[in-house]
Amino acid sequence: MSAVNPGVYKSVIRVRQAYPFDIAGLFMRFYSSMMSIGTVSMLSLTGYSFMTSGIVASVIAFSIFLISPRISKLIDEHGQSKVIWKAAIIVVIGLVIMLSNVALKGPEWVFFPAALLMGCIPNAQAIVRARWTYMIRTGLIKGDVPEIRTVFSFEGVLDDLAFMVSPPFAILMASTIAPIAGLLAGGIAFIVGVVMMCAAKGSEPTVGWGSGDEEASDASVSQGHIKRKSIIRTSSVVRILFVLMFLTGAFYGIFDTSSVAFAEKLGNPNIAGIGLVISALLSAVMGFVFGMIRINASMYKQVLVSAVLIGTAYGLQILIDTELAFYVISAFAALFYAPFLIINNSAVERAVPGAQLTEAITWVSSGMTCGVALGPTMAGFIVDLFGAEAGFDAGGLTALLIPIVTICCYKIIKRNIRDGSYEVVMTSSDEDRG
Repeated sequence: MSAVNPGVYKSVIRVRQAYPFDIAGLFMRFYSSMMSIGTVSMLSLTGYSFMTSGIVASVIAFSIFLISPRISKLIDEHGQSKVIWKAAIIVVIGLVIMLSNVALKGPEWVFFPAALLMGCIPNAQAIVRARWTYMIRTGLIKGDVPEIRTVFSFEGVLDDLAFMVSPPFAILMASTIAPIAGLLAGGIAFIVGVVMMCAAKGSEPTVGWGSGDEEASDASVSQGHIKRKSIIRTSSVVRILFVLMFLTGAFYGIFDTSSVAFAEKLGNPNIAGIGLVISALLSAVMGFVFGMIRINASMYKQVLVSAVLIGTAYGLQILIDTELAFYVISAFAALFYAPFLIINNSAVERAVPGAQLTEAITWVSSGMTCGVALGPTMAGFIVDLFGAEAGFDAGGLTALLIPIVTICCYKIIKRNIRDGSYEVVMTSSDEDRG
């Protein structure tokens, strides 16, 4: 059973302590959402080949996948304000090298080390969600306390907002002002966000918060930080959710690329753009509405149901063969995208201790990043050989793997994702919780 409460977001908006870090997180997300398409637009408009542009963008994505979770682990161990600005300096150095090389029309090889440095970006989504969870679970919010899932729905809308606005902004700036203008503006926004985030110390999670006495005694504690094994090594649930998000990113990357190829085949490139914009808007609206719904089902059941829904919905893309079918199926499937992401993030919050929440959320989102990086490459190969419809077939089959993996791992998910109070999740190993 479930109930709808349209006024549920009032409790989120009333938390004024969240304004500084939420605005800071939006600035940081604005830049991270434009890095890929902004890099491709900048390099291609400067005269570099699309292949070079795509490879550099892929290097950024894989750098984020490999490095960002390590940065989040350091954040959990040392504190946000001590780590974020140091990682930001590395990112800015990479951006400066990238923009300078473009302005000077330098050699292509310079872009690759710059891309590696740009991928050291702190995960704004995880940082913000960790702050919200810390404030709610430790009683820092007085009065009407919002639910975690409502907060994550609200943050999901902000994620979608940044995702929808920043890429076209980067393209517009690059094409109308100068090739480097888009990424330069994004870099400035990122710096502003980092400064604001580090200054908002009142909501910053305390190092080691949410850890049980047993875990704290086993951990090596020195000079104000706690060192642990990576959560990806100790939590099977995080590994499962990582795989689910990887598959989500992969089928979405395949779907986007196949949509462009399908539109070109029909002789109307606008079809892809219109369809993807409609899907993004529906996803954002559905994420907002989903936050108003109070679902009484256990979290592990929500993970299963949402996985089945998104997998079967996007699995329908194998039926796309006309313009109408493309619009209908893409719009219908988009209704289940945001709820799936929100439930996955909520499941992470219920499966790991607060002291490792930033790293856990980052690993899950990195799965999406990795999938998005690989998806277009897979789709390009398939579309070149077999056509756009074959790309949709590959995307549909990839989407159907999501419910299959979830069903196969359901016992692990059920055992390790707890319902009820967050405080029951006190250790980071599945063996301790099993």
